[in-house]
Amino acid sequence: MKWIALLLPILLCACSDKTNPPRTIAGADADAGLEVMQRVGCGACHVIPGVDWPQGVSGPSLKGFADSPMIAGRFPNRPAVLVDFITDAPSMAPDTGMPVMPLTQDEARNVAAYLYTLHE
Repeated sequence: MKWIALLLPILLCACSDKTNPPRTIAGADADAGLEVMQRVGCGACHVIPGVDWPQGVSGPSLKGFADSPMIAGRFPNRPAVLVDFITDAPSMAPDTGMPVMPLTQDEARNVAAYLYTLHE
């Protein structure tokens, strides 16, 4: 009978809603983030909704990024993690092709805010 009491919370968690809540970054400006992405050339490697040219293919498409549970397939898609990844991806994933980006923390926060507007 004890095992039922232990198993019940696990089963309830398994059935819970797993949708990601909207991710927001207080004080960040998504429009400014798009401008930063255009200025530093993120489109040279990524397809980015809102950026018409270039349309890079060496990095993943960022379409639907806000709905992805993971960053680069290995890190939880959370604002603080994303900002760190945007600024210095090689320190987190040494095998990545993404370079260290010459961004301030505010610019990286704005880029992250823009990425969180990209839904499928």
